[in-house]
Amino acid sequence: MRIIRENCIGLVIDIQEKLFPVIAEKEALAVKCRMLIEGMQVLNVPMVVTQQYTKGLGPTISEISSLFDPFYFIEKVSFSCFEEPTYLNALEQSGKRNVLICGIESHVCVLQTAIDLMENGYHPIVISDCISSRNLNEKEIALRRFALEGIRVSTVESILFELTRHSTAAEFRAISKLVK
Repeated sequence: MRIIRENCIGLVIDIQEKLFPVIAEKEALAVKCRMLIEGMQVLNVPMVVTQQYTKGLGPTISEISSLFDPFYFIEKVSFSCFEEPTYLNALEQSGKRNVLICGIESHVCVLQTAIDLMENGYHPIVISDCISSRNLNEKEIALRRFALEGIRVSTVESILFELTRHSTAAEFRAISKLVK
């Protein structure tokens, strides 16, 4: 399946202050998530941000929230974003079927959300260098599970160029600059 930007919506899952410090390879994750978000903004792909139990896990880290003006998030207590009615409504209102996913933790909220999206007729695309967990083994197991479930996996550079499609696209230079 070719992934077309006009049919995409981004989902940033739970990159929050109290959880982020214990995430494996967190510095690289922040860089890649910023790259993905900035690229989706260049390409005019709408995005939704979630926060899991903000009272306990804190707000979205400033490296991510500062990219949005205004910043808006959907509060959730279910691990799967799909079980949050506000998210489900935003997804349905968007009319998009492809959901580009970044966030934490790979083996919990990202995994459960991707499976629920797939089972309900959406096409989740997990951006592998934009997800992580507290330990890399959990991320590796989640990546294997995505494969077993038939969930597409990509990388930030690959997906941004796929959404750009042509070197003649107006956004090509901005995307090229982002990924270097």
